Amino acid sequence: MKKYEEAEHWRQGRKTVSYYEEAIEKTKNGPQRHAELMEVIKPDDMPWEICKQGKLKHVIHEKMHAISKTMNAYIQEIPPGSKSGKHRHMAEEVLFVLEGQGYDLHWDVDLHLTDRYEWVVAEEPKRFDWEVGDVITIPVNTVHQHFNSDPHNPARLLSASSTVYETLDCDDLEQLEDAPEFESK
Repeated sequence: MKKYEEAEHWRQGRKTVSYYEEAIEKTKNGPQRHAELMEVIKPDDMPWEICKQGKLKHVIHEKMHAISKTMNAYIQEIPPGSKSGKHRHMAEEVLFVLEGQGYDLHWDVDLHLTDRYEWVVAEEPKRFDWEVGDVITIPVNTVHQHFNSDPHNPARLLSASSTVYETLDCDDLEQLEDAPEFESK
């Protein structure tokens, strides 16, 4: 059965046999699965990748074979004079500036709710400058983008956020603009 149909059965209170079988199997194998998960993650288990957000090194991710299943953490490297992808997500995000200097643009987002809902993004962003040692906080649903203002050196940001919306199978990320490095691939 397709994931959507199972979700529809769930909403209507009609859980499927496969749902129960999967839940029972996970419960039976829980202690063994837990024992096999990594509690110390080595650098080789944290690959760099070029994606729509730019160059990322996953530190902890739900698809890794690790204990944590509700957190996402990665290092983002922004090349000299470049920028990240522009996006928004439902979870808060905290970034620690490891290297470099730059700024963020944040666009507030309002929810207009009638018989439907609509996200309305502010026309003008707010600018926040940052440098090594600073912490950048991204509020829920805020459209944001990171910029490296140094024309000679990369910037590195350590990001952490909750994956609760992904765990609930919600479409958490809205990609609005890709990083230039991804676009050139």
